Amino acid sequence: MLTLRIIALLGLLALATFIAACSSAAFLFANAPTAFGSFDRHADLPYGEDPRQRLDVYSPRDATNRPVVIFWYGGSWTKGSKANYRFVGAALAERGFVAVIPDYRLYPQVAFPAFCEDGAHALVWVEQHVQEFGGDSHRIVLMGHSAGAHMAAFIAFNHAFDDKAGAETKSIIGLVGLSGPYALVPDTAELHATFAAPYTDADWQPIRFVDAHSPPTLLLHGLADNEVYPKHTIALNDALLRNHVRVEMKLYSHGRHADTVAPFALLARRRSPAYEDSFAFIESVTRSDQSP
Repeated sequence: MLTLRIIALLGLLALATFIAACSSAAFLFANAPTAFGSFDRHADLPYGEDPRQRLDVYSPRDATNRPVVIFWYGGSWTKGSKANYRFVGAALAERGFVAVIPDYRLYPQVAFPAFCEDGAHALVWVEQHVQEFGGDSHRIVLMGHSAGAHMAAFIAFNHAFDDKAGAETKSIIGLVGLSGPYALVPDTAELHATFAAPYTDADWQPIRFVDAHSPPTLLLHGLADNEVYPKHTIALNDALLRNHVRVEMKLYSHGRHADTVAPFALLARRRSPAYEDSFAFIESVTRSDQSP
């Protein structure tokens, strides 16, 4: 019993580090329980030719016509791996959703809009293939954290961009944004290089593409987030309201940057209400009586 308590304590300490820095030790503890889940994981499925254009599918056992959630992780468009976010795929699959977690090309290999193009092509792949894994290609929720929330929102709102990639935007029935920079203004040399001419903020800010056809949206952000300021979420919430789009915003008083995604890990479930808030919204928009 004492050994189990020590392991649990170490796990919580590692996850606290995850909250601050997304360390490899924290991901190890976050992902450890996923080895015992009642779901199937299909790894490294290609949606393009580049080695970074691969995705993992987490499917509930014996799934048929289940709603789909595509999750993009953060990392300032410079780092990250889908393998580190098995805990998100597992949490979604355990709740009955087919989860898809893509990798995407990163700076300096590419700059904007290439990683968003990868996001759109991953969506096309899901629309064409998710039925093979028990998913419903007409009930897709886009979800992301930090830079991944930027990508999810960009794809959810920029219909012309999706059309160019061959995606069917009517399949997108919801968006969950976790701590995202929706009104991004590059303020470092690296970001200036990642989001460079000939493009401007009118091209890369998801908030610019909000219209009356934007999908129902849930926005979560921690008020103690010093990496992506809550003003991004507040501004996007206001833009959606102006366009009469269903939007729910929840701001967590002491939440930091990772407190909107960490609770998807079993050992960090009490970090914030983000886990239950996310599922309450996803379940509400994916009920069969809510789909077209």
